[in-house]
Amino acid sequence: MAQSAPPVLSVVPTRALVDEKFKVLVENLAPGSPVTLHSLHQSEDQDYWEAFGHYISDHRGVVSVAEDLSFGGTYTGVEVMGLLWSMRPAPGSHDCKRLRKKNVCTPILVSISVYRGHLAEGFRDQSPLASVLIERWYMAPGVQRIDIREKGVRGTLFIPPGPGPFPGMLDMWGGGGGLVEYRTSLLASHGYASFALEYFPPGAMWKADVDLSHFETAFNILKDHPQVIPHRIGIFGFCLGSTVAMHLVTESSIIKPLCCVCVSGFHMTVPEFTVKKVHELMVKHSNVVRLDENNHEIWRDLGPEMIKDPSYKLNVQKINCPVLLVSGHEDQNCAAVENAEDIFQSMTVLGKEHLVTSVQYPGAGHMIEPPFSPHSSAIPFVFKAKIKSKWACGGQPKPHSDAKEDAWMKILAFLQHHLYFCTTPKAKM
Repeated sequence: MAQSAPPVLSVVPTRALVDEKFKVLVENLAPGSPVTLHSLHQSEDQDYWEAFGHYISDHRGVVSVAEDLSFGGTYTGVEVMGLLWSMRPAPGSHDCKRLRKKNVCTPILVSISVYRGHLAEGFRDQSPLASVLIERWYMAPGVQRIDIREKGVRGTLFIPPGPGPFPGMLDMWGGGGGLVEYRTSLLASHGYASFALEYFPPGAMWKADVDLSHFETAFNILKDHPQVIPHRIGIFGFCLGSTVAMHLVTESSIIKPLCCVCVSGFHMTVPEFTVKKVHELMVKHSNVVRLDENNHEIWRDLGPEMIKDPSYKLNVQKINCPVLLVSGHEDQNCAAVENAEDIFQSMTVLGKEHLVTSVQYPGAGHMIEPPFSPHSSAIPFVFKAKIKSKWACGGQPKPHSDAKEDAWMKILAFLQHHLYFCTTPKAKM
């Protein structure tokens, strides 16, 4: 008797940007066969991350992740990208890790495998029926990566492929510090000359004596690059970077961004603004910090506490460019939803509400990043010199993943509209 053909696993495409979806298909199974689809990635920290779903083949002996239910595993239901967004540290790896790409010049390698039966552990001790290795990239082919070290500014500029010039983006991350390139390189892959700014070293917020002139200099370095359209530049800020971004669009008389994206941010200020002074104000009010059930620090009450003093509240009514505010209702690090609502109300008083777009996500936490990356429930943070904490981020894996996917699409649409297709709406006087 002829032997039946072995199962065939296909993943299409096997090489793509991290924000692109793939299709996973298993064929040549016996009808009604229980199988487990499993993903495995070894991070740059040498930790293993995995996800898995339990499936049953249809009458044709086929499992399609895009159409079929997962009956168990790290995700359930029809989840096209569940094998990525539901990844978690594999047994033996460190807890409270954050999967974050450091070297964007190399891909994220993920092994997708199919196993017989419904498994929940011991994947590396068994032989899969079939496996496929896929590549997930932040940098599209042809994107240029350029180190910037001038005028006291440190960062990385990513130039899209093609003749240019292109609209520009100044990209700023939060209080963890360091040079973070993955979102910036992905923006370049979507057509924006994007500048990842390192405005203080990792863990050094407490001594970052950096004022607005530093960010204005960075903006002008981007503006003056020959591959950048000088009058079409936006600003992108996350967490502390959002605070900086709001300062630039309200307080700077030197630069004029065309639009601004703020994710999980708050609109506080200090006299003679510097990052170090923001940190000092946080320390002053850190008595409102509390712990969750895992002893992770909840900081969301800090922002509202600080701006009880009106002198610490940024005058957002001076905004004169379109602003997109992205926030999660379960953010445990920042009262971002309340912040967005206050900004909208303040702008409405002056008839400038048309400049503010606010998108809010129930079930989402603090780390609203590009889509399909695993959820981070807490992140390590150096709050004071040599004093490390674990900050609660909040959010639930499934709604948080949905928020990241939807927010990223809205961000790209917002940038395309304002940086490619139109000029800045005029504020009502």
